[in-house]
Amino acid sequence: MQSIKSNFPTFSHELTEAIDQFAKTQEVKAGEIIMRTGQYIKNTILVIKGKIKIYRQDDDGGEFFIYYLQPGQACAISMICATKHEKSQLMAKVMEDAELIMVPLQLMDKWMMEHRSWYEFVIDTYRNRFEEVLVVIDNIAFRAMDERLEFYLKKQKTALDSNNIQISHQEIANDLNTSREVISRLLKKMEQRGLVQLHRSYITLKF
Repeated sequence: MQSIKSNFPTFSHELTEAIDQFAKTQEVKAGEIIMRTGQYIKNTILVIKGKIKIYRQDDDGGEFFIYYLQPGQACAISMICATKHEKSQLMAKVMEDAELIMVPLQLMDKWMMEHRSWYEFVIDTYRNRFEEVLVVIDNIAFRAMDERLEFYLKKQKTALDSNNIQISHQEIANDLNTSREVISRLLKKMEQRGLVQLHRSYITLKF
């Protein structure tokens, strides 16, 4: 129960006890897919530990990164799909070994009426994710690829709380839905401008 309190400090004591008693905890290894396009969602996902990548996948297997889920956050897509009994339109992949709390649909609906702190958390989650999606749309519509790359790296820095980003050029290309060659060329230009330092397996950010 302590991990729930520390990661979700706005939850009331009664809600924390209910989660501890009725929800299920699940440990998931890095690399596992926990939500797929076309899948029906039966649980809301709360993150206790680790990092989850939320992204879209096209018919050819191409990926487009949307946002990360980290400790203290919930998957808004799982909330919406579970409530409306709809199939997921997104993918969720575990990037770091994770510990998740799986809240069944019937409990989510019940807690919306019984626990004010759960209601406020759900509303805040919807709002925050909507704002993140707007940022993604703005990046696609109004920014050139070099600006999108810089913004992407800044988000990685914030998510990891580190200037050293352990990621390949191909992974970045997948997330930004472009080619590895384009990303490598832009990163080289950023290095020449003194914004990054490129290493074999990671990138050091200087901004």
